[in-house]
Amino acid sequence: MAGKFEIYKDKGGEFRFRLKAGNGEKILASEGYKEKSSAVNGVEAVRKNAPDDARYARKESSNGKHFFNLKAANHQVIGTSEMYEAASGMENGIESVKNNAPDASIDDQTA
Repeated sequence: MAGKFEIYKDKGGEFRFRLKAGNGEKILASEGYKEKSSAVNGVEAVRKNAPDDARYARKESSNGKHFFNLKAANHQVIGTSEMYEAASGMENGIESVKNNAPDASIDDQTA
């Protein structure tokens, strides 16, 4: 099963998207947007930038967990990963975004 983007409204009424891998695991999440069209634009930005390894900022949190941000050409963060125990898990997450995002369908849960 291929990956998919889910567009949804959070408890605060903002639009967000998340990318799920084919196994249903969440691999990337967006910030909140006031307009649904902005969330859709964010999905397109992820699709466009996901294949480029240079767009991934690999990070380590204060508690030693690993995560990454996917950035657009203008260096704005367009998606953030889950926290991973090990750097190898984070690298696997990056590969999963690269593989799933370009062709992922959109599941609009706000319609």
